[in-house]
Amino acid sequence: MSSNVFSGCFSHIFKHHRTTSPKYDEENATLELLKSSILVAFSGALRIHLAFLLLHIQSSMLTCVAGGLIIYTVYTLDRAFDSEEDTVNRKELNGSNKKVGLAVSLLAFILGTCILAKEGMFALAFVPFITGYLYSKGIKIGRFALKLKGGLGIKNIVVGLTWGLFIAGLAGSGCGNLVPIVLVFIFFGVKLFINSAIYDFKDVKGDTLAGIKTLPVSLGTRKTRNVLTSMHLLSHLVLGIALIHGVLAFEPLIILYSFICGLICIQNFTSSEDDKLSSQTLERTVLVDGESTSILGLRMIAGALIA
Repeated sequence: MSSNVFSGCFSHIFKHHRTTSPKYDEENATLELLKSSILVAFSGALRIHLAFLLLHIQSSMLTCVAGGLIIYTVYTLDRAFDSEEDTVNRKELNGSNKKVGLAVSLLAFILGTCILAKEGMFALAFVPFITGYLYSKGIKIGRFALKLKGGLGIKNIVVGLTWGLFIAGLAGSGCGNLVPIVLVFIFFGVKLFINSAIYDFKDVKGDTLAGIKTLPVSLGTRKTRNVLTSMHLLSHLVLGIALIHGVLAFEPLIILYSFICGLICIQNFTSSEDDKLSSQTLERTVLVDGESTSILGLRMIAGALIA
């Protein structure tokens, strides 16, 4: 046996031993926990930037970064807290070190809050944080108990209202007119409601076992798709009218791309089938979480061509 063959066999044995050791599994799961919310946080920061553009206000990079840190905190905390559905929906996080996730989340929250405090928006940092805790863990005082997780569509409503308010609040803090802020809230609130429902389709099994009544679980595929399509059409109709009448900044590319991308996502990714194809998973990630990145990229290209 040649030395190359021997070394190859030895490295294979070592790799097998390493990947099956409990310590390696815990470290790998912890790393997955820490990085699982990075994309959604980055996407959220860009959505704040898009909100600035729609409001025709000079975008603040610090505000966008702070918003991304708060978003990372909330989603990482939700995944760090043990939840019954995540043992099925996110098996890669099983065995992760929750204390590390909590520590990193706390650090991100402190940094984000400090930035927003300097920007005069200290209170806004706590809106998604408190809502996220009420959703994940809830509170119980005597006989009184409040937990936002579980009711029909409550998860999607919480996501839409919380992040719509957060994004519109951060971007619109310096806007003197309430109407465009409300329109931006509607735009992102409805969009994030729809996006959360789209991701619920791949989590039907875990949500059913946990007793969480998401729209796909309760209404079924066709009714849920019809509800999402109606919401999508109505919200973009309102935004289109607002653009035409000058209530919002004239950013037709943002609204048009969002409209087309949303229709594609609702049509292609609202299936209750257990889809494991990596290509479709990547496509969903690019179109849903990567939508804001794509919009800004196309806007830059269009601006360069016009110039």
